[in-house]
Amino acid sequence: MIFLLLACNKKEAGLPPERTPDASGQTVVVTAEEPSSVTVSRRPITLGFSQLGSESDWRNANSESVKEAAAEAGIELLFENAEQSQEKQFEAIRSFVEKKVDVIAIAPVIETGWEPILREVKQAGIPVIMVDREMKISDQSLYVTFIGSDFYEEGRKAGKFLRDYMRDEPGPIRIAELKGTEGSSPTIERAKGFRDIIREREDFEIILSEHANFTVEGGRQVMEQFLRERGGEIRVLFAHNDDMALGAVEAIKEYGLRPGKDIIIISVDGSRRALEKLAAGEFNFVVECNPLIGPQIMQAVQEIMEGRSLPKRIVSSETVFTQATAAQELPNRRY
Repeated sequence: MIFLLLACNKKEAGLPPERTPDASGQTVVVTAEEPSSVTVSRRPITLGFSQLGSESDWRNANSESVKEAAAEAGIELLFENAEQSQEKQFEAIRSFVEKKVDVIAIAPVIETGWEPILREVKQAGIPVIMVDREMKISDQSLYVTFIGSDFYEEGRKAGKFLRDYMRDEPGPIRIAELKGTEGSSPTIERAKGFRDIIREREDFEIILSEHANFTVEGGRQVMEQFLRERGGEIRVLFAHNDDMALGAVEAIKEYGLRPGKDIIIISVDGSRRALEKLAAGEFNFVVECNPLIGPQIMQAVQEIMEGRSLPKRIVSSETVFTQATAAQELPNRRY
């Protein structure tokens, strides 16, 4: 049996036969199709997947990628949506262990607090794979590999764009920051990477920074607060994901400013809606974080089942988008 942690590419395939409700907290079971001819009986691999929630377009695309890839690979998928609750993730993991699944995948809602449950899984003989978001654990034997994005590098990419874009603009350059879920690895690492770059210029100053939980509504509400407090001073907004940036754009327009001009907007993810805003000139720069990693996860599951070793860290290949390149990418965007 194999345990797989999951959280940041959707293989192009038709929807599998499945019991699939909407992005609620209900269990989803995706069952592999029966082979067309009778051969030697072989039990399909069963994967238990604990998704952290459905808070954004990115997360929903990530979930669909996992479901489609599992069906195409012939892997039976038990899918649980934890609705942003670590306790619900613990419950799902224990239920997967009781059902004797072969693999458990987790998209961890926060970094900390995982070692006790991982030890339970290890005692049950189930290896671990982390995907997208990382967990902060001291015992490296509790997992096999991590598959996902380099959030720290995403933050650095955002900082490098700002440094170059504002090269000829005199300071001070005052920055507002919309952070994701408190304690989550993308929030922590994107913030750190961004700061490590902008500190190269002394007149870059982050004057406002709050958690908006990766949601459109959170981004709108926190940006409204920022504008009430220091609206005339904000020159740049760094949002840790597209959904928060989309909400912030609404607030900026209502305040009477022009997003992309009066306030420079930098975001992370690369969703279709974000690229539309980028092409329209309301975003200035988007760092890609690819949610479509279902095929990579299924390949890892199969390789571990076959007894193969994997590197400890597998980082997804990702790019960046500017106003000049957004329109070219839009026809290819599936989420």
